Amino acid sequence: MKVSTRVAALVAGAVLATAAVATTASAADLARRGVAKSAELVPLYNWSGIYIGANAGYGFNAEDGDDYGYSYGDDGGFVGGGQIGVNWQFNQLVVGVETDIQYADLTTKYVTGYEDGVEWFGTVRARAGFAIERFLVYATGGFAYGGGDSAYFNGVKNDDTKTGWTVGGGFEYAFSPNITGRIEGLYVSLDRDDHGSRPAYVEKELEFGVIRAGLNFKFSTF
Repeated sequence: MKVSTRVAALVAGAVLATAAVATTASAADLARRGVAKSAELVPLYNWSGIYIGANAGYGFNAEDGDDYGYSYGDDGGFVGGGQIGVNWQFNQLVVGVETDIQYADLTTKYVTGYEDGVEWFGTVRARAGFAIERFLVYATGGFAYGGGDSAYFNGVKNDDTKTGWTVGGGFEYAFSPNITGRIEGLYVSLDRDDHGSRPAYVEKELEFGVIRAGLNFKFSTF
């Protein structure tokens, strides 16, 4: 009887020990899975934060041309400036607001001697995009403004500030936690002065496109 009791006790102890080991192993495995699952939910790069940067590129006339055939020089030129903005990331959705100010060398010439162009412009835009880790593709659009001299053949100039809208898109890549680079395209439409100083053969809207590359420094994530 004593032997049977001892054997039963040993068997019970072995069962309990095995159960304890199995429970511990299972808990450890669940913990590892939990950590792995949590790691999967955390993006490798977070686009949230304030950033500042610079850009440079090329601007070109996007007008259809005047109806009278007076335009003979739709010259494109250098465009460059700086931008500042902020992003918020929600899973893979990235939304933000950006403003920029640009120097521009864009001029349209007419056979009558009239010249019109953009010497500077700026935008205030919303941005929305889809992030795949360090890569972001986005659309953008909003308010635009700009200015430049309108010159007549007799030397008289009219320097007015024009307002309008812009729309575009681009893609951006994060080289490091704080440095990102982008390629962006914008279409800009500004209303010309319509108080009698604009010749009838000049279109009411001043339209141009911009292709530019930029580099940003992003401050710490929120």
